[in-house]
Order: sequence, then C-alpha cells, then structure tokens
Amino acid sequence: MRNSLAICLALALLAACGQNAEEKKAVPPPSLITVTQASKGDFEVVLETLGTLEVLADPKVGAEVAGRVTQVLARAGKPVKAGELLAVIDAGEVTLQNKADEADARRIEALARQQEKLAERQQSLMDKGFLSRNAGEDVVAQRAALSAQLDGARARADNSRRLVGKTQVRAPIDGIVEVQIVSPGDYVKVGDPLFSLVSPKKLRAHLPFAESVGPRLMPGQEVRLISPLAPGKVFTSRIKDIRSGIVEGSRTLDVLVDLDNNGSLRGGGTVNAVVIVSARAEALTVPEQSVVLRPAGKVVYLIAEADGQKKAQQKPVKVGAKRGGRIEIIEGLDGGETIALMAPAS
Repeated sequence: MRNSLAICLALALLAACGQNAEEKKAVPPPSLITVTQASKGDFEVVLETLGTLEVLADPKVGAEVAGRVTQVLARAGKPVKAGELLAVIDAGEVTLQNKADEADARRIEALARQQEKLAERQQSLMDKGFLSRNAGEDVVAQRAALSAQLDGARARADNSRRLVGKTQVRAPIDGIVEVQIVSPGDYVKVGDPLFSLVSPKKLRAHLPFAESVGPRLMPGQEVRLISPLAPGKVFTSRIKDIRSGIVEGSRTLDVLVDLDNNGSLRGGGTVNAVVIVSARAEALTVPEQSVVLRPAGKVVYLIAEADGQKKAQQKPVKVGAKRGGRIEIIEGLDGGETIALMAPAS
C-alpha cells in the first residue's frame, strides 16, 4: 500500500514537473511592435458635412402681353444667351392699340399747338387792355390742361409701343432652358409662364451642421467642397451666411456657401464640405492608434532605453482635435519622441 502511494506521489511529481516545463515553454518571447514619432507640422481643425447645391438664378419667363403664340424657338435643354429670342406672340392687338395711342397723341399735340398760339394772342390783347384778365387766365388754364393730356397720351403710346416689343419673348439671362411650358398655338394671358430657365454659373451650397458646433462657425471661414460630378476637383469658397433659424425636422443649422461653377456642377447635387475652423502651423500630432484609454486617462507608450533594453513606458497626454488619422497632442509630449503604434483591436 505504501509502495502504491509512493509510486502515485512520484508520478504526480513527475507530471507536475512536466507541466511546469511545458508552461515555461509556452511563455511567448518579447514581441516586436511598430513605432512612430510625435511630429510637428501644419494641422487644420475642421468640421465636415454633406450638403446640397442650389441654383441661384432660375427665373420663370412669363408672358407680358396677351395673345396667341405663333412661334417657339427654344426647347428644354437648349443653352441660351441673354436677349436671345425664345418665342413669338401674335402682335396684332397690341400693334393696333399702339397705332390708336399714337394717333391720339398726335391729335392732342395739334390741339396743344393751336392752344399755345391762342394763348399768345390773348396775352397780347391783355397787354393792350382789349381783353380782361379772367379771359386770359381761362386760355392759360386750357393750355395747361392740353399739355397734361398730351403727356398722358404720349405715355400711353410709349407703353403700347413697349408692349409690341414684348410680343417677342427673350431670355433674361445666360442659361439653359430647363422646362418648355408653352407650345405654338397656345393662347396666353399676361403672367402665364412660358419657360423655366436655370443659370448654372452661380450655385449655393446648403451645409447642415449640428446646433452644438454653431459657436465655432462664422461667415468668412474657408470651405472646401468636393462633388461626385467633378472627381478630383476641389472647389474653394467661404461661408457667406448662417441662417438664424433651425431647420425643422433635421434640427440643424443651415450654412450658406456661394461658389462659381465651371459647368461641371448641377443644382440639386451633393457636395462633401470641409469648413476650416482653425489652422496651426506647429501643432504636435501623433497617429490616432498611438493614443489608448487607460484607467489613468488617455496615454501613449514612449519607447525608452532601460537596462540596456528598449522598453515601453506609459505617458499620460491631453489630446485635441482629430484630422486625417492623426490627433493633436496638447500636453504630455514635446515632439520627436518615439512612441508605440498600437494595433487596432480585432
């Protein structure tokens, strides 16, 4: 029985020794880590968002005279220049009205000339004492009344002459015909829409930002915009205005940015926008992966020489803004230190 117990104890000891040996073999050797350096350089603090483009000039061309459309020269999608003829409205009625107005103006003009001569004769008779002052004043008053009538008749003639010109519908701006509403043969009244134009030269970007970043935004800040319609092209502008209200539904601020279009952008399109909040020339930054969260707070691991070996030492830091995979170090490092680049958690 004692021999059996001794044998069991011996086997147990041998097994334990074997297990310790295996555990010692299982201890991993020191691992290699990637290192980087804390460096100084230009660093921009930015706010990013996805915005939409709006065409600033999109006039609706309407009829300024009533009549039947006899010609339509513009079609949807056609580029037009300011002053280019888009359509023609029958000028028959306004031409007749203009002739009547001009004839009335000539009639009153003739009466006014006659009254002027009469007033001169009456004045001569008054000076010689052959005519009473009351009679002379009546003639002068009639002359003034005819003069006023003549001014009104000439104004009506000018207006009807202008309306004759309005029977030729012309483009108010350089642009593109977005919608053709009218067709030949349509009868239109004053104010009826005929065409819808858009001018893509000037666009406005609406950039939504959370209320919380409102204090960091102000007119004049630089903005860089990228559109999928213009790959590789960066459009630079500045904040023009910030709407005072909050957009219902999204609860965001509406930041307005105007920009010139070289023809590649379109109203209604989207843009990725970056607002430059601030820029520092000598900011100390490290890769974001170098900063880890520990019970002591955010730290980096400095690689330093100790006992003839390079070891990692924990160093608390205070961080600032992030940009392009790097993070600004406000306190804790001086620059030039070698630090561990931590692998992302799998």
